[in-house]
Amino acid sequence: MASDNRCLYLILFALLAGLASSTFISDNVFESDGSTGRTLLQAKTACTEDFESKNYTIITSQCKGPKYQATSCCAALKKFACPFSDKINDLKTDCAPTMFSYINMFGNYPPALFASLCSEGKEGLSCTDDEVNAGKTNGVPLRFAQSPMLMLTAGFLISLFNWF
Repeated sequence: MASDNRCLYLILFALLAGLASSTFISDNVFESDGSTGRTLLQAKTACTEDFESKNYTIITSQCKGPKYQATSCCAALKKFACPFSDKINDLKTDCAPTMFSYINMFGNYPPALFASLCSEGKEGLSCTDDEVNAGKTNGVPLRFAQSPMLMLTAGFLISLFNWF
């Protein structure tokens, strides 16, 4: 009986973890972490995403100066960055600074261009499910990528088979 409860808790944890994925690009990614306090224990870990080999033409083809248009620049940024929103929003890694350094290098953009142009609310840029899943499918059709209904059904079937 105790193992049934553990299995149920494990399934519920997996369901909640799957549903808790980030769908925003936080405003914190635009901020410089130039604090002068003690940062030895707060060192950032290296980003696991290889931003060096990404295709930045999504941004560089739509966001052009000298008069940068917020609508086209921010839409291009979201199209590029939303699939990596979980990694970019993790402030324990250097993913956001790495991504923006490559964007600025490939696009020759002025410093803090996207921070000054792009804001949608207090949580940052909003990413739709399609934008978030665009780069995460790994060959799996979008309708099956991180489907909450699929996870709920699988959890129900597993618990049903464990009870009988």
